Amino acid sequence: MSGHGTPIPMSSAKCGPLTGTANVPGDKSISHRALILGAMAIGETRITGLLEGEDVLDTARAMRAFGAKVTDLGDGAWSVHGVGVGGFAEPENVIDCGNSGTGVRLIMGAMATSPITVTFTGDASLNKRPMARVTDPLALFGARTVGRAGGRLPMTIVGAADPVPVRYAVPVPSAQVKSAVLLAGLNAPGQTVVIEREATRDHSERMLAGFGAEISTEVTNEGRVITLTGQPELRPQVIDVPRDPSSAAFPVCAALIVPGSDVLVPNIGLNPTRAGLFTTLREMGADLSYENERLEGGEPVADLRARFSPDLKGIEVDPARAASMIDEYPVLSVVAAFAEGATVMHGVAELRVKESDRIDAMATGLRANGVEVEDGPDWWIVHGRGHGNVPGGATCASHLDHRIAMSLLILGMAANAPVTVDDGGPIATSFPIFEPLMHGLGAAISRSE
Repeated sequence: MSGHGTPIPMSSAKCGPLTGTANVPGDKSISHRALILGAMAIGETRITGLLEGEDVLDTARAMRAFGAKVTDLGDGAWSVHGVGVGGFAEPENVIDCGNSGTGVRLIMGAMATSPITVTFTGDASLNKRPMARVTDPLALFGARTVGRAGGRLPMTIVGAADPVPVRYAVPVPSAQVKSAVLLAGLNAPGQTVVIEREATRDHSERMLAGFGAEISTEVTNEGRVITLTGQPELRPQVIDVPRDPSSAAFPVCAALIVPGSDVLVPNIGLNPTRAGLFTTLREMGADLSYENERLEGGEPVADLRARFSPDLKGIEVDPARAASMIDEYPVLSVVAAFAEGATVMHGVAELRVKESDRIDAMATGLRANGVEVEDGPDWWIVHGRGHGNVPGGATCASHLDHRIAMSLLILGMAANAPVTVDDGGPIATSFPIFEPLMHGLGAAISRSE
């Protein structure tokens, strides 16, 4: 079952050249953070380009439940009248975060140092995902948690009435954990310090500074040391959300493997903590170029042009790059299937605890479509068959995971026989215009009854 209704089987077949402009939605990571920090500021924050997928809309509903006035102004424009740091009201009902691990973990952090009690739940996929990685550091602030076995949702968090600042070394690279601790630190006195050995996406640090928080980052022998001074008065902002590089990955990767394709994807955020996929694709020989590079709202942005690349080569992906492209490995594995030779991916254990076990889901799907894959606890290898040699023809499980569903549909666009996913419904959580956008470029995607 889809987390948001009846399953929607979808198929993708070999198509002619993909051409045109792909206006992908706003960045999901930045959209979540803009709503949450807008709700914690005093005054009105204006947001344009907000991603209006289910994940972000669930976060908007949650901020309303905490007392912020959140208004949809139309065409991706939103207004958030915040309640200030420490000003969250106790919600009257359970907070349902749908399919969004980012949403629930960031919201948990934002409320954990306020004296309120909140119960969180989600769809079938989210309720299987581990939350202890966030609730453990939140307990250091003084928050108390009661959840299902294994630290899973539904879960109730009793916020700390007298929070204390913490110093926390993130055990595994995770922007969600880092961000949850920083958001909790906003309402704790003194300085909260987060240490990460490997850099993860830094949208939270950039946006906290933009809202007026006192925050600094220093690179030491411990890693990146981020220091936040608590109990600021956050200033409302005007935020233009850049377009999502994780969404851009799908039309970009499709253009690389479909003969004759030439696709422009404008206004894509190229934050160096997010752009690992595009660096990797270029190392594989992809005809991928950046045009009109610029800064918008402190975030680097460019227009991406992707053209059919018949001579892609398998590579060993730098494990240090994993945090900057963790969500893009599923669609990278599709490109790897059409490359010559093996593409080796190490340091990706995080993929096993996403919306699904993404290594297993993609390995199973690729094998069913005639591609050889090896995998282990934190690595996998896709043995590419080269352009024109991927059989396809299988029906695959999406496991309630939007990125698995979209990646397998991209596979079908260049495979020799159509590829079907059992449920494309979860795509709406992060990329609600995926189907019409891809159709507009020339893709052949269809729904089954």
